[in-house]
Amino acid sequence: MTVTEHGFKAEVQQLLDIMIHSLYSDREIFLRELLSNAADALDKARFEGLVRDDLVPAASSEPGVRIEVDPDARTVVVEDDGIGMTEDEVVGNLGTIAHSGSQDFLDRLKDAGPGEVPQLIGQFGVGFYSSFMVAEEVVVETRSALPGSAGVRWTSSGQGTFTVEPVEREFRGTRVALRLREDCAEFADELRAKSIVRRHSNFLTWPIHVGDEQANSGKALWAEPPSSITDDEANAFYKSVAVDWRDPALRIHVSVDSPIQYSALLFIPEERPFDLFTPRADTGPRLYARRVLIMEHAKDLLPGWLRFVQGVVDSEDISLNVSREMVQKTPVVRKIRDAVTKRILKELARLAAAEGEPAEDGEETRAAGERYADIWRNFGILLKEGLYHSKHEYGELLTPLLRFNALSHEDEEGLLSLDEYVAAMPEGQDTVWYLTATSREEALASPALEAFRQREWDVLLLTEPVDEWLVQVLEEFDGKPVKSIARGELELDEADDEGERADLSGLTPFLEEAYAGAVARVRASSRLTDSACVLVDDEQGISGNLERILRAANQDVPAASRILELNPRHPLIRNMARLHDDGAKERLEPLARLLLDNAVLLDGNVKEPAAIGRRLQELLVEASSHALEG
Repeated sequence: MTVTEHGFKAEVQQLLDIMIHSLYSDREIFLRELLSNAADALDKARFEGLVRDDLVPAASSEPGVRIEVDPDARTVVVEDDGIGMTEDEVVGNLGTIAHSGSQDFLDRLKDAGPGEVPQLIGQFGVGFYSSFMVAEEVVVETRSALPGSAGVRWTSSGQGTFTVEPVEREFRGTRVALRLREDCAEFADELRAKSIVRRHSNFLTWPIHVGDEQANSGKALWAEPPSSITDDEANAFYKSVAVDWRDPALRIHVSVDSPIQYSALLFIPEERPFDLFTPRADTGPRLYARRVLIMEHAKDLLPGWLRFVQGVVDSEDISLNVSREMVQKTPVVRKIRDAVTKRILKELARLAAAEGEPAEDGEETRAAGERYADIWRNFGILLKEGLYHSKHEYGELLTPLLRFNALSHEDEEGLLSLDEYVAAMPEGQDTVWYLTATSREEALASPALEAFRQREWDVLLLTEPVDEWLVQVLEEFDGKPVKSIARGELELDEADDEGERADLSGLTPFLEEAYAGAVARVRASSRLTDSACVLVDDEQGISGNLERILRAANQDVPAASRILELNPRHPLIRNMARLHDDGAKERLEPLARLLLDNAVLLDGNVKEPAAIGRRLQELLVEASSHALEG
């Protein structure tokens, strides 16, 4: 074999021109790609060695990858003991992009911004060319493991041509030598090389030596049998992945071989990450393909409402025939996403089912149920969000995980599942009742609770903004409707001791006219026992609480349609009814205004506090005058 010169295929030259004449912020990925290629070559050699015994031997009795750097010469060398290449393979593999769709790839590369390029580089058949982002010359020396093969040297500066010539090589494998450009001299440093290996290729099964030291751990915990991993190992791994000093609250280890092969080691943190609700925060577990890091944060690998989950997912079935950017959109990843999501929810259900039971290890640890209670307090908001967004896919798994504070609890710490609520329902109650408010204190002050307290019916107190969206999809549970105690007209059985009742047939039309534009209707109430009145939501339209939330978020929303309900047994309402029947409208009008003010104050949605204060002051002046006259 003599020295021959070849021209790159047109699409390769276009690719090299883009890489050589552009500067990218994450150029270190060239080493990731070379190491990935080396690991593939070692895997192929191992496989061939299982079926034949006449392969060209490796230089080392323990095959692996070696990285050598020379700061003075500005060189980086990556050498492996893998399958190697023949002359034809060298020309074919290093002179063309070996897959269809290469022009589409180039079009995407031209339009990509600097931050997108490292993701696009990962396309199969393109990774090797990332060397030219940092090198002014690349020399590849290789020998195929097949018997009778000879050594081949490939040399190029990326300027349109490459040369191929014979070279003496005793052993199989490939040596890639890069002479770095001046502005890339940083990569000819052992510490820099080690840090890149640990970041991108730490879990490749083959040893990667930088100088005399192995730089990668070589042990991918997620690929190990769960029983072989100690708590200390798993916790240390979590801390490195999540950058957290605490141990995780829950570990989830998954290994599946069929129909899609993947492994996952996932964790739920002990506390909320500080950026959990930051819109642009990087979320999602790390995504690996055959132990090579594909994405640091694969945000589409789990639903957004599981963004608190940390860890790693790895699959043999993820194809690198697409860009790193698009790999999350592939059918394989979508199936992994669905399976892993269900597994996480089932593990949470297992933990929740152990509420009150002691920890299995017998040590002085918190009960499993207490651990779930802590997880719920930290991340329950997101699980509620999940039910709203993904009820169709995961509703059956999410609903049993829901926990609520309730009227029956003494403080905000109490948690109640829907199963527990239904099991405790007394005879005569056939509905799951709830009340939304901005706080437990506000909810407990609501007059809408009075009839439920009297009947000793429990009410779920929903005090988080997400609850307004949750109840839109949580329409029934265990065959029982889920309803608000402050929406629509309630048909509750009257108490035996009703007392004197006012005739409201004349008062309600008068008040509806007086309150025109402020309330939709005025009617008698079956939900009040002690208070004179209460504002409730119409059966249709948004609730007053949701209106408050949206306005606080500077959203332009129409006013909620509210209904004023009157307690016909209350002395104030009886007196007002008499005043109306007696024709004393002048005395009734200020009372009517203050009655609505009272309802607004109890509702907690005061829009005109100054006006209410003035009306109250006027009434006080009149009352004090009557007192002096008396």
